[in-house]
Amino acid sequence: MRNVTFKNLNGQGVTMAATLYFPDGFDESRKYPAVVVSHPGGGVKEQTAGLYAKKLAETSLVTIAFDRSYQGASTGEPRQLENPYVSTEDVSAVNAGVGWS
Repeated sequence: MRNVTFKNLNGQGVTMAATLYFPDGFDESRKYPAVVVSHPGGGVKEQTAGLYAKKLAETSLVTIAFDRSYQGASTGEPRQLENPYVSTEDVSAVNAGVGWS
């Protein structure tokens, strides 16, 4: 498990907070299938998304659970904003932030 931060590329100056989960015996020299796990409205990465990400990592996937913009440890004002357009941008930012394509 590793905590990471990266900028959202939507031009709003938001820093995203996320947790990477790795399968047992993870080897950085190998390639693994990966999954991005988003939390439901009003949640944070340590709740539902983190539980799913951890379980999926136990099945040999690399996973990442993140706090959406304006929520949890991610930055942005107003706090607790729920915006589906921003949530879509968040998933793209996660892919770019950790270098997945």
